[in-house]
Amino acid sequence: MNTITANQLKTKGISAIESNLDDDHELVITVRGKEKFVIMDMEHYSYLRECELDAALHETKSDYQSGKFVTESVEKHIKRVTK
Repeated sequence: MNTITANQLKTKGISAIESNLDDDHELVITVRGKEKFVIMDMEHYSYLRECELDAALHETKSDYQSGKFVTESVEKHIKRVTK
C-alpha cells in the first residue's frame, strides 16, 4: 500500500493522491510518522462496500437457516435491544 505524509499532501495537494492511486487502490496518509488515514477512489470504495453487504447478507441467511432469529412484537424487540 502506498504511503504519503501529511506534509506531502499539504504541499502537492490532490496530485499527490492521484499519482499514488494510479499504482494501488488505497493510499495511507501518515501524520508524524504514524498511519492515520486511508484514501481510495469511489470505484474501489463501492466495491468494498458491496463486499461488506454481501458478507452481511450471507451471515443473515446462515443465521436464518440455522434458526438463529427471534420472532417478536416491536415493543418486545425495543425492550430487548435497549437493555
